[in-house]
Formats: sequence, C-alpha cells, structure tokens
Amino acid sequence: MKSTRRDVLKMGSLAAAGLMAPRMAMAKGPAPLKLGIASYTFRKFKPEELIGFMKQIKTPYLNLKDVHLPMTPEGAAAKQAEAYRAAGLKLTGAGTIYFPKDEDEDIRQKFEYVKSAGIKLIIGSPSHAALERVESFVKKYDISLAIHNHGPEDKEWPSPHDILKLIGKMDKRVGCCVDVGHAMRAGDDIPATLREVGPRLLDIHMKDLADGKKKESQCDVGDGVMPVRKIFETLIAMKYQGDVDLEYEINGDNPLPGVLKSFAFMRKTLGEMGYSA
Repeated sequence: MKSTRRDVLKMGSLAAAGLMAPRMAMAKGPAPLKLGIASYTFRKFKPEELIGFMKQIKTPYLNLKDVHLPMTPEGAAAKQAEAYRAAGLKLTGAGTIYFPKDEDEDIRQKFEYVKSAGIKLIIGSPSHAALERVESFVKKYDISLAIHNHGPEDKEWPSPHDILKLIGKMDKRVGCCVDVGHAMRAGDDIPATLREVGPRLLDIHMKDLADGKKKESQCDVGDGVMPVRKIFETLIAMKYQGDVDLEYEINGDNPLPGVLKSFAFMRKTLGEMGYSA
C-alpha cells in the first residue's frame, strides 16, 4: 500500500514522541539548588549597578558585602536593604563580617547592623578568642553565623575542618560557609568535605581554579579543576537548603562577562543532571 502524506506525518510524530519519552521520564523538575551572588564580586560598583547586574544574571539571591550594605550612618543598612528588596532581590546573607575583638560592643554593633537589614545569616570570620562570645549573640539575636574558611594562609580558619573542630558543641545556628576554592587549596576533597560538614553547612561560596593549589589561578567556573557536578550531586543528596553563591574575585573592573559564563556553566550542569533552570 502507498503511504499518504498524512500517514508519513503521523508516523514521524509517533517516532518523535518515542524518542522524547525517555528524556521526559528523566526530567526531575526545577533545580533544587539556589544559585546566587556574593556581592564582593562587584565590589568596584555601586548598589544601583549591582541591581542591574543581578537582573542580567537572572538570579534574585544576594549575599551582601558591606560595600553594598553600609554599616554607617545609622539606618543606612535598612534603607539600602529595602531598595534591594524593592528591586525583587532576596537578601540571603551579610558578609564576610570580621569579629577580631572579644568585646561585646564590637560584636553587638555588627549584629544590630545585620538585624536592621532584616537578614538572618552572617557570613563571618570571628577570631578564635571571640568565637564563644559571638555564639552568645547568635543565640540572643537568632541570627545564624556561617564561618568562612580562607585557605592555607589564614591562621584562624584555613579549612572547614578547622571550623568543625571548634563548633561541634555550639548552637546549631553556628556553622560553615564553605568557600570551595579556598578549601581546595587547603587540600580538601570538596564533595567529601561537604558531606562531613553536613547539617552545619549554612552557605557556599563557589569559584573555580585552574590549579587547585594556587590562589592566583582562579578562573571562570567550568574552566578549571573544581568538580562542579559532583559538588551539585552531593548537595542535592544532602538536601542542602542554603545558597550556592558565586564569589568571583578576578577581573574586578569588568567581572560581568565571567560571571555570566560561570552561571551558564552551572545552569548547564544542572540541566545535564535532569533539572530545569
């Protein structure tokens, strides 16, 4: 029998549907990870410029450095935070904030600053001497503290493991902001470290390195040796609820092209894992 044009089109549609079926079955829905920005990335730009960049990146999740959320004068943080929220952004954290002094007043001022902005997470670096006092303010203000590791040259917190050693018996709102680049330079296997940090994992600063031992080798995410897919798989298996904030420290005068490239790679990676952007 001769096939009509209608028969051919029908068969083609059925074949296409058959080819698509396995892909549809593999789809897992929206990505369960929140990809955001550590605003230190845009440290040379004004708050209004940062808002414009966030719209181009197409993410609402923002971890604010004080260059974009002023600590002074009084009330400035609350006003600026409202401007970000009015632009549709979600303020996920403040910092990195340093606590070098084991003194109530110094610590109180910084917690009041974060409270005034309506932010519930500090990305922080307390000195060892100040750690217990900072924990007392975590309890008083109900603001969590994610201690940021800064690599082998940091005498206080080289690796997330150094943080875990001292916070094990502390309030559960004291945890880690794992900077994957600095942790790699400290010799960590990143997916294994994330699993060890476990429920103490409150935030992540994402970056990539061309050489896992060299700070100056930072590159666009996807161009280096960072095991991004394994990191994402680990976080999803852990049911991680925090943010994955790109902290892009290179090309300070023009970071946006590298940031966009890094986000494209991370979103592509999630897509290859079966998740929609």
